[in-house]
Amino acid sequence: MSGSLADERLAQAGQLRLTWIRFKRHKLAFISLFVIVLFYLVAIFADTLAINDPHATDARRSYIPPQSIVWFDDTGFNPHVSGLTGKRDMKTFKIAYVPDPNRKLKVVLFAHGYSYNLFGLIPTDIHLIGLQTPQPIDGIFFLGTDQLGRDLFSRMMVATRISLSIGLVSVGLSLTLGILLGGVSGLYGGIVDTVIQRIIEVIRSIPTIPLWMGVAAALPNTWSVVQIYFAITLIISLIGWTELARVVRGRFLALREEDFVIAAELVGASQLRIILRHMLPSFLSHIIAAVSLALPAMIISETSLSFLGLGLRPPAISWGILLQDAQNVQVLSGAPWLLCAAIPVVLVILAFNFLGDGLRDAADPYG
Repeated sequence: MSGSLADERLAQAGQLRLTWIRFKRHKLAFISLFVIVLFYLVAIFADTLAINDPHATDARRSYIPPQSIVWFDDTGFNPHVSGLTGKRDMKTFKIAYVPDPNRKLKVVLFAHGYSYNLFGLIPTDIHLIGLQTPQPIDGIFFLGTDQLGRDLFSRMMVATRISLSIGLVSVGLSLTLGILLGGVSGLYGGIVDTVIQRIIEVIRSIPTIPLWMGVAAALPNTWSVVQIYFAITLIISLIGWTELARVVRGRFLALREEDFVIAAELVGASQLRIILRHMLPSFLSHIIAAVSLALPAMIISETSLSFLGLGLRPPAISWGILLQDAQNVQVLSGAPWLLCAAIPVVLVILAFNFLGDGLRDAADPYG
């Protein structure tokens, strides 16, 4: 009885329900969904997870290797990290600050640190972990520090928020442009379709690197981080909507002669209502799959451009800006932990690609 009831419910399920059922069978895509959710949670609570001020510099902490928390000592459970102490380098005769195992700094949960606004609204200085009684030079450096003594782990947390938000906002704008222009192109046809398709071809024919070099030169140096952030997001969106517009156009060309579309026109429904209420829901799963595949392209675009110095600029923090420090081979030979900034980029791109593959396979549940 339960089997027949389940079959009956499956037979009555809508397309989105069938897509979800089929998507859950794609184990790798399902795991990737949780990885992406985890990254966006990190982006939301970036300042809470950060341990040290990501912008604070201290030449004494330059190129400190990654630290790990020591959980037990002779007294039992006592989570701590080693403090820093000055030691003269006999080759350069300079004072270098290195971890001193004799200085045990207690690690506590919900510690006080630098001030920030939670969700951009609530002022607080509480961080997930921190030191109980830190000195100005001390800190917890899970991924080490860079040349200026900035904590790489804390900077990576904040960079995750900026890079992922640029991808999300860019895809949102591209989705809006792609659906509207692609829908109008496929629904009306004729001269409207011809003009929109020629615009798409012109945009897709523009060489990417020379375009970004021109954009980087055009953006004023006096612009703030916020202004450059929105400019980069807008430009990526204006370039990235063409692929989705063509997908939407193709679907609309196939659907505009269907009976339910003609019936909606006969009862006097507006073109916008026909697009949003009747046509889009019929292939919403395909749009979701296209968006999930467009997101990694947007993220890698921002990362690549910032890495080349054509995107965001310091003091902004993104994955591409963090990777700029890893360009010098001589620096990497002494501080290989700077390459850790590439790990979240690889993980997110792979997760989005696996998620997109799973959604694309599940987009047609009847197939």
